[in-house]
Amino acid sequence: MDFKLSKTHLLQQEMFRRFAENEIKPLAEEMDETEVYSLELLAKMHKYGLMGIPFSKEYGGVGGDYLAYALCMEEVSKMDASSGITISVHTSLACSCIDSFGTEEQKQKYLRPLVDGSKTGCYGLTEPNAGSDAAGQQTKAVLDGDSYIINGTKIFTTNSGFADIFVMFAMTDKSLGTKGISAFIVEKEMPGLKVGQNIKRMGIRAASNCEVSYENVRVPVENRLGKEGDGFKIAMKALDAGRIGIAAQAVGIAQGALNEAIKYVKERKQFGKRISSFQNTQFKIAELQTNIDAARLMTWRAASMKDNKENFGPAAAMAKLFASKMANDVCRDCVQLMGGYGYCREYPIERALRDAKITEIYEGTSEVMKMVISGSMKIF
Repeated sequence: MDFKLSKTHLLQQEMFRRFAENEIKPLAEEMDETEVYSLELLAKMHKYGLMGIPFSKEYGGVGGDYLAYALCMEEVSKMDASSGITISVHTSLACSCIDSFGTEEQKQKYLRPLVDGSKTGCYGLTEPNAGSDAAGQQTKAVLDGDSYIINGTKIFTTNSGFADIFVMFAMTDKSLGTKGISAFIVEKEMPGLKVGQNIKRMGIRAASNCEVSYENVRVPVENRLGKEGDGFKIAMKALDAGRIGIAAQAVGIAQGALNEAIKYVKERKQFGKRISSFQNTQFKIAELQTNIDAARLMTWRAASMKDNKENFGPAAAMAKLFASKMANDVCRDCVQLMGGYGYCREYPIERALRDAKITEIYEGTSEVMKMVISGSMKIF
């Protein structure tokens, strides 16, 4: 067992770190304040391959693996969690659905432009009255000749404000519950697809996250992913992989916050001494870094298991469960280490604390993660 990154992964990690520091960090505060994601930055992330890391060069991707993708998610999220989730939804959810379940024609038409830097994808599963309970969704797809007519509303559709391709899910047979859900590839230009205003949120405020309505959207049969009724399976497989990215995002948020807190306590003086010289401060930082490293190793394990085609789902759930709670704890303690300044928007710590909370919610709540983990243990 080797806990060291390969030379290739180390080079990739350094590239991701430089990109995040040079391109993302200077824009992060302004994007959060304005709640608008920079399309120029999005174009750069496409250009430098951050949006196509784990996909085959055959389709225009980078040809990397999920560990490289996790490294990217951490480095990017150290500087800006909104950029992290923009990459995550495009990669883990939209692209992976087409990569895993698409026909050759669908991959050439839709996956290629998504991973070669031409287009951006989003993923529509959640509805106003259907979050963790996917079977409760109301969006319907009715077969009409050689097309489906889709009607319904999706909410919290990340990237929807600037996405070109929408991977979404709708009921083709409500009586079958989860077995009646099907998956579709919808193009932004299709008549009847309407993207609403950005939803005001506590964190990841720069990410595009809108309500999307489908009003008699006619989608060709050839745009269905898999068979009728495969939608739930497709959605859950994507979310399993997506949890690796969110765990890595949580690690990045926490490490970024701790790095900022360390810089502060090494400079700030109280009672005639630097705060870093107090043993209480040193012990707290040691504890926080230990928890970050534990979450990082759990995330790398899940990513490596996926790369090795092992049953990674429970490991991904464990990584996300632990890392998301850790990120919230670390960011809260970092604010405390910095006192009143940690609470001020002059420093990025308060943004990290706001951003960390969502990692316990999206792509499966912490409660759902516990369901996945306990279910894999066969204890009931």
